[in-house]
Amino acid sequence: MRMVRILQGTEASRQILERRTILNVEIPEAEAARFQAVYGEKILAEEFVQRVFAEVGERGDAGVRRISEALGETCADSWRVDDGEIDAAMERAEPELLEDLEAAAKRIRRFHDQTVPEEWSDEGMGVGQMFRPVDRVGVYAPGGRAAYPSSLLMTAIPAKVAGVGELLVFSPGGTDGRVADVTLAAARIAGADGVYAVGGAQAVAAMALGTESIPRVDKIAGPGNIFVVLAMRRAFGLVGVSTLPGPTETLLIADAAANAAEVAADLIAQAEHDPMAAPVLLTDSGELATAVEADLERKLADLPRREVALAALGNRGGIGVVDSLEDAMELANDYAPEHLCLLTADPEALVAKVRNAGGVFVGAHSSEVLGDYVAGPSHVMPVGGTARFASPVTVGDFLKTISVFALSQDAAVELGPLAARLARYEGLEGHARAAEIRLRKDD
Repeated sequence: MRMVRILQGTEASRQILERRTILNVEIPEAEAARFQAVYGEKILAEEFVQRVFAEVGERGDAGVRRISEALGETCADSWRVDDGEIDAAMERAEPELLEDLEAAAKRIRRFHDQTVPEEWSDEGMGVGQMFRPVDRVGVYAPGGRAAYPSSLLMTAIPAKVAGVGELLVFSPGGTDGRVADVTLAAARIAGADGVYAVGGAQAVAAMALGTESIPRVDKIAGPGNIFVVLAMRRAFGLVGVSTLPGPTETLLIADAAANAAEVAADLIAQAEHDPMAAPVLLTDSGELATAVEADLERKLADLPRREVALAALGNRGGIGVVDSLEDAMELANDYAPEHLCLLTADPEALVAKVRNAGGVFVGAHSSEVLGDYVAGPSHVMPVGGTARFASPVTVGDFLKTISVFALSQDAAVELGPLAARLARYEGLEGHARAAEIRLRKDD
């Protein structure tokens, strides 16, 4: 049995890309059974999230606790992690790990420091803009199959650069009720103001609604599994949601000049994330496709997360041999991938053709794994086709833009008649009179 599909032709290759959206992801049977057990019946993922919000909204802390324990998590008396426990986690951590987290944080902070917008005003027009940070942000830090301190840094640091008033981290406590030491260390390095040992859709609901012991936040950010993503979507409108980061997806576009071993390594790097990850290669070279397939088999033989990677490659992964690189770019823009990796002889020539992508990785040296950890821009990017209209997490996600109107008397006199006429076109006489009452200059 082939571990990855190879489809021939542009239209056939499109089939691979049509297997994913946030809404129609097939939940693995074992995972679905675990979540359905919470309410004692078989229900869809979206209905599960709906019930979680209803229960947390009605029962508060008690609802969060019941759902978490039904999912196999152990809940401490208090979800908020004591500062002393974070201190202890820092002491237990290997010095090299802390140094590496600090080094990554430094690059991430340097990138985002350069993206802070400047306030401006146009005295001639009498208008301008000012920026104010969000008061309280909740950052979700995954902790199910594995802890991802990199995701915490990538989300929390731009929020801190923006100057948010309070940054709270939420991460599953697991079967022992404790947040992973590496997550606590990353939270401390990122400058978090508090950590809560609760995860899943119930954590998102608690952030959005507030409970007796979990404060309601103003904005939620961070990656998570499909249930967390659906919960974030449901929370939108109750609180701000920066993006809907779900199961990771990578689209590689390569030609005969690409190194098959590097291409295979990049596919596996994404496939090992999650059984629902989408690692896809589009190439105009049948020879490369065959070579990548063979190298995948060799590399997967001793991969610790082999079964996860195999599931991802089989579920939503694949190799498409397209008719041309132009066709590959057309498919890529329709797909709007989270990560778009250009591994061709002249990758720069393709950059101008990119319309929809969360991040573009130009050339073999710009591997996605460097973007995942240390390049600088946030690796929390839009998935499920939302890159057609959404962007990666940035400082701007944690800033409110406030328009400033500071018109002079002369401007009011000049613009008043225009405003009055437009108001009357709309049938709003009161508006027109409010503009006209200011037309007379003071003596």
